[in-house]
Amino acid sequence: MFQFNKLILILYCFFSATIFSQEITLFQQFNGRYDYTAIGNTLNPFENNLDRSFCEILPESEAELALNPNWNIVAAYLYWAGSGTGDTEISVNGNSFSADTTYLVDYADPNYGLLTYFACYTDITNYVINSGNGTYTFSELDISQTLTTNSGYCNNRTNFAGWSMYIIYENTNLPINQINIFQGLEIINRNVQDKTILLENINVLDNIGAKIGFLAWEGDVNLNYGESLLINNNILSNPPLNPANNAFNGTNSFTGSDKFYNGDLDVYNIENNIAIGDNSVEIKLTTGAVDEFGVIRADLIILNNIITVLNSQLPDATIVVDNYELECATRNVNVNFTVYNINSTDILPNATPIAFYADGFLVAQSATQNSIPIDGFEALSIILNIPDSIPDNFTLKIIVDDIGNGTGLVTELNEFNNITSQQITLIPIPEATPLKPLESCDLSFDSAIFNLTEQLQYIEYVNIEDISFYESIVDLFAEENEILNPEYFENRAAPQEIFIRVNSEICFSFYNFNLIVKNCPPHIPQVFTPNQDGFNDWFDIQGLYNIFEEHQLLIYNRWGTLIFEGNNDLPWKGDINKGIINHGNRVPVATYFYVLHLNDNNFKPVTGWVFITY
Repeated sequence: MFQFNKLILILYCFFSATIFSQEITLFQQFNGRYDYTAIGNTLNPFENNLDRSFCEILPESEAELALNPNWNIVAAYLYWAGSGTGDTEISVNGNSFSADTTYLVDYADPNYGLLTYFACYTDITNYVINSGNGTYTFSELDISQTLTTNSGYCNNRTNFAGWSMYIIYENTNLPINQINIFQGLEIINRNVQDKTILLENINVLDNIGAKIGFLAWEGDVNLNYGESLLINNNILSNPPLNPANNAFNGTNSFTGSDKFYNGDLDVYNIENNIAIGDNSVEIKLTTGAVDEFGVIRADLIILNNIITVLNSQLPDATIVVDNYELECATRNVNVNFTVYNINSTDILPNATPIAFYADGFLVAQSATQNSIPIDGFEALSIILNIPDSIPDNFTLKIIVDDIGNGTGLVTELNEFNNITSQQITLIPIPEATPLKPLESCDLSFDSAIFNLTEQLQYIEYVNIEDISFYESIVDLFAEENEILNPEYFENRAAPQEIFIRVNSEICFSFYNFNLIVKNCPPHIPQVFTPNQDGFNDWFDIQGLYNIFEEHQLLIYNRWGTLIFEGNNDLPWKGDINKGIINHGNRVPVATYFYVLHLNDNNFKPVTGWVFITY
């Protein structure tokens, strides 16, 4: 539900662990009609700076939570801290809780060596929602062994323990605010005298009600060495509780108490320290001063968290890939995606640009079509054509509010959550599987009849309905001009390439083969009757004419005399065209000898006898 902005420090990723010397970074962000309050108390009976002999903490302390009836709790976070490496198991009203995260920091004391301090955090939202208003008693924080075994804490007067609870609530009467919680654990001391945090990517539209709070440990009211809190280089104060030069002084701004010994749970109004139109806020905390002897004096301050409340009305575009579809035999990807404006305080305008990158290369651009309201979304789609230079397996990155070069047009609450990625593997464009040629006898002029389905015995398929035949690869890919009668197909060229497409659930496979028209041995009749009755009137040699177009036919009588010579244009009809005698006349009934020269290297001359009768 909640997303966050990036600070100048490394973004903190929340997990259950122990973290050493964790810098204060953004932990959580809330955008809406939200505000917060805080309760807590110390476990020190008095300020440890006053008495070196004091080296104990109280077994428990309590605080009152009193929320208005129309305040709806959104989140509740519990913090506790003290000297040593920590106690991660504590109780609230007799209920046990464990730390989600423990932070540790070290301080190199010039007299007592390395001293460690801890702070713990846990989410207790559900417990506080169920418990509601009343007294919260914090107990079972035990650091006695730490204080007993290492006298440095008491001797340098940094023995402390305490707790606090932040409660984020919603109220419909509130303005739209942005609440940022920053947490970690940092020491400010004579060696590190200031801490600066820059809040970016905000847009202050109204500074009314702007405030900042913090939880710090080990501050002493009697150690007043230039402790200050600055916003945009303006020192904050709310005297007499928190003077300008002693910000860390054991106070609780929520109750007005100055008995929050060795802890500070404070909040400041910063309406006059930010301006409408500001897009960043600088927070600076300091300690340390030079005394009259030139020696640096400083209170040791352990900063646990900072919280800001700013009226910042901005959209927050995020994007998610819902699904994608691959197109077979193309490099097209149909992407369905949704642009959200969930964690926002303003409308995301229409025409917000969207850029699409494949392995880092810009491949397409789009934009939102409509203004997206707060907590709204818009579902969109696009067909991407992936260039051939991109491998089949690539990372698709979609960035909302990107004009195609990493530059955005819309100022957002969070400029670092505009990206979504999707690993995509294209369906490879199928390659043809060659089959052996299909042959058929020439019927005339290199034309033949083929049964294309004879090739099915050599391919893999499930259903015959998935198979189709085509005369070109273009038609195959487009599934156009299918051969409708593949069992009786007459070729259009010799040779001619034919393609078979086999559709599958995901894509298809295809095969190619050639149609070969071959010259088959002619069939020669043994008798014919040239009596002009319209039946068997000539020497009709099947498979010869317009096939063996260069053939030569020689006819001899029984005495061996050549009486006829024919070719593709001159078939024998029983007449004589050779010799002087009977030239042009028909031959008598008899048996005649023929020699057929096919003039084809694959065939020898054919000889035989034919009988003519009338």
